[in-house]
Amino acid sequence: MREHELDIPAPEKWGEGLVSVAAAEPLEIDVRLESVHEGILVSGTVDATATGVCGRCLTDITEPVEVEFQELFAYPGDEANDFEVQDDHVDLENLVRDAIVLSLPFQPVCQPDCLGLDPVTGEKLTESAGDTEQTPVDPRWAALQQYTPDDGDALRAASKTEKS
Repeated sequence: MREHELDIPAPEKWGEGLVSVAAAEPLEIDVRLESVHEGILVSGTVDATATGVCGRCLTDITEPVEVEFQELFAYPGDEANDFEVQDDHVDLENLVRDAIVLSLPFQPVCQPDCLGLDPVTGEKLTESAGDTEQTPVDPRWAALQQYTPDDGDALRAASKTEKS
């Protein structure tokens, strides 16, 4: 068994959504390599920093990424395997990349209660913004604004007298 601590830059940009780990971003990898009958069992953690934009308000965000991984690198043999020991070495790049990319959020947010952008002004909404402004009424329904509860009572009363 061997344990290693590696500090290496990301070889390329990892991730294609709203957040990603940039090329040359430092990766801190703690890895443990164990010899087993079938090959080499690799387990560890990787720490990195993902950057991107909030999925609701488009504010720039930076968030830490910490991922655990474990994979068996099999000795070359008859069976095809995605992870194989080659010349007594294991290539961790695909394993670490897959672990990081799969852990990135699909819809990242700058804060859990982010309200997003105002559809009219395009500015970031705050909690008080919804109280002060009224949403515009669809012009197809504008005529109903003149209808009041008193009108409904009058219509019901008129309907009852017609039936009698």
